[in-house]
Amino acid sequence: MDIPSPTKLKGKFVGILVCWILGFGSLIAWNSLMSIGDYYYALFPNYHPSRVLTLVYQPFALGTIVILAYNEAKVDTRKRILAGYILYTLSTLTLILLDLATSGRGGIGNYIGVCAIVGCFGIGDAIVQGGMTGDLSFMCPEFIQSFFAGLAASGAVTSGLRLMAKAAFENSNNGLRKGVMLFLAISVFFEFLCILLYAFIFPKLPIVKHYRTKAAVEGSTTVAADLAAAGIETQSIEKTNNDAKQSERLSTKQLFFQNIDYELDLYLIYVATLSIFPGFLYENTGTHKLGSWYALVLIAMYNVWDLIGRYVPLIDKIKLKSRKGLMIATLSRFLLVPCFYFTAKYGDQGWMIFLVSFLGLTNGHLTVCVMTAAPKGYKGPEQNALGNLLVVFILCGICSGVALDWLWIIGNGKF
Repeated sequence: MDIPSPTKLKGKFVGILVCWILGFGSLIAWNSLMSIGDYYYALFPNYHPSRVLTLVYQPFALGTIVILAYNEAKVDTRKRILAGYILYTLSTLTLILLDLATSGRGGIGNYIGVCAIVGCFGIGDAIVQGGMTGDLSFMCPEFIQSFFAGLAASGAVTSGLRLMAKAAFENSNNGLRKGVMLFLAISVFFEFLCILLYAFIFPKLPIVKHYRTKAAVEGSTTVAADLAAAGIETQSIEKTNNDAKQSERLSTKQLFFQNIDYELDLYLIYVATLSIFPGFLYENTGTHKLGSWYALVLIAMYNVWDLIGRYVPLIDKIKLKSRKGLMIATLSRFLLVPCFYFTAKYGDQGWMIFLVSFLGLTNGHLTVCVMTAAPKGYKGPEQNALGNLLVVFILCGICSGVALDWLWIIGNGKF
């Protein structure tokens, strides 16, 4: 089958923009929860909401992605991703309705309800992030870079909006709750927008149709529904190519061992990050001149520099490409843990802001370097499987980092 070169096809810029919005929409609800952590600390002061909600979120995300990664070749990518965005939208709406129904009161019942909804966010994260990463892994690197930049942008934008909302509503009656409702309403809008973009715009872009057709020729069965939505008949492609190509495809086990260093990179990147962010920044950084603004400023600085870090690899000269270099840089980040501990104990807020910014910058930069390098040299079905596998290790790292974050509480006798 004659497939035109992607350089001759239109839609790359629109595709990059859509990927950015899809990344933004897939984490905006969770990042909104992190940004409005002060609201939940006001409602549930004795329940460590920032740490507990993160701990609830991760097992659901990790369990779901492991199942989906194991069965990725059998799962229809289109249905999977649309189901994930629909789950996000309904869960965020339910969070709004729960707050309205309880009139913003605390209590264990309300807290359990919030935790249940956060579990749904975790499932949605695994469905969408794994599906999108696998789907974009066999397309141009700019798409997956843009998607991961969108993930970080959701944190940066929500942090910025949270600071503005705090300034606008701080002295008004019930101002904190008004800001929270505004955040969640914005989240619902973008999540619904993602449903429309993925269902009707993204699959019809010429460059996307090219990559998906190429993946189908190489034996991928996960793109059939998306090609059908774009008006491309896949039956003839499947009949002539699937049997031969599928038998040549590397197994998930083979992909795992060939990319063990990349997988460890991602795992260790997120262990280091989540052992500090966000729980430590809310509960263990002491009292400073910024007062109630301090934790919000730290979260905002992390998110902004995480976003910047995800665009730095676009500058080819400073992009880390060496597998050994990526591992050394990843391991070096663990030196930040004692730095945070001693800065929280003896340093001032300027040094803490610097450390948080560096944590975000290195997190974003190393993530994109690994995610764009790992899929190179494989066929479409293998790239899809590898993309799902890499997300498994991201979520494993997050889960481990969150568990380690509780050591800050134990060490300070706050549990």
